[in-house]
Amino acid sequence: MNEYLYCSKYNNAHKFFFNKYIIKFLILVVVTLILLIILKTNKSFRSVFYKNIYEKHFSFVSINNYYQKLFGNPIPFSDFFTDSDKTVFSEKIKYDAVTKYYDGYSFTVNNNLLVPVIETGMVIFIGEKENLGNTIIIEQIDGTEVWYGNITDINVKMYDYIEKGSVLGNTISDKLYLVFKKDGESISYEKYL
Repeated sequence: MNEYLYCSKYNNAHKFFFNKYIIKFLILVVVTLILLIILKTNKSFRSVFYKNIYEKHFSFVSINNYYQKLFGNPIPFSDFFTDSDKTVFSEKIKYDAVTKYYDGYSFTVNNNLLVPVIETGMVIFIGEKENLGNTIIIEQIDGTEVWYGNITDINVKMYDYIEKGSVLGNTISDKLYLVFKKDGESISYEKYL
């Protein structure tokens, strides 16, 4: 009798687990299909959509946070495959000196410093920026953009959701350029470092 109860509880737990993820997946598919149908059939919606997504600043992190609040993790079964023994770099940026540099700051750091992520967020740009060199822009969960300049050996890809303390890459020299922006305006680094 006890074996039957155990099997029954186990089967019910599995049904709930898979039903929860199937429902999340189906909701995501339905919302995506509705959006694609509206984009295809409605020219005015399409122009508004492209204007707000491609021409203006669009906060992917705020959409991700809203989705997680409603449905949980956007990647199905991610908690099922997590590695609990995973080590995190979790260092802070250590610097010897800081000076104002264009819209941001130039930090004097150790040569080839492993650069940690200051706060959890999403990678929204990887490439060259004038005066900053190789640059990674991360939109943090609070909506602040952090531009990490003078970076090589980049360990992230576009639209990666990365945790605080993860390694972005190395500085090319003993300089790390950081720019902090909130709502398009440059802000001070003191709150973050």
